Amino acid sequence: MPATSKHDTPDVITLPPLIFAAGGIAGILLNMLIPLSILPDWLRWAGIVLVVLSLIPGPWALLNMMRAGTHPEPTHPTTALVTNGPFRFSRNPIYLTFTLFFLGFALITLNLWLIAILPVVLIVLIKGVIEREECYLERKFGEDYRVYKGRVRRWI
Repeated sequence: MPATSKHDTPDVITLPPLIFAAGGIAGILLNMLIPLSILPDWLRWAGIVLVVLSLIPGPWALLNMMRAGTHPEPTHPTTALVTNGPFRFSRNPIYLTFTLFFLGFALITLNLWLIAILPVVLIVLIKGVIEREECYLERKFGEDYRVYKGRVRRWI
């Protein structure tokens, strides 16, 4: 299949931010219906730290992807295997950003429902997005991607 084909994508179930948004909305609604206020206030500080840390890997990854001339959205063809910048430490630095932000927001708001929903969000992300992207990248870049995958962890 040519690289310019409409089918030259990993065929993810949806855009990853929508998965996090759905989980966030579900957690907020559940907290409105059944508030669980058992988390200590000091966790808000940990949440602030996580939100601040979340601002590092994603923008850095986007910058490296733009420099390499490839699109960050999984609904577009990948034109280059990016292995520099934050991709030296994580194969998914943008998803790491979303995860850190989600957890940080949960802690800032002391929303136990968001914390409980996060594993479900991550399972949907892994099965519906990450595993499909990994298969796609392996088909597209072959041995180069397999070597990279063997060298760099999925998360951190």
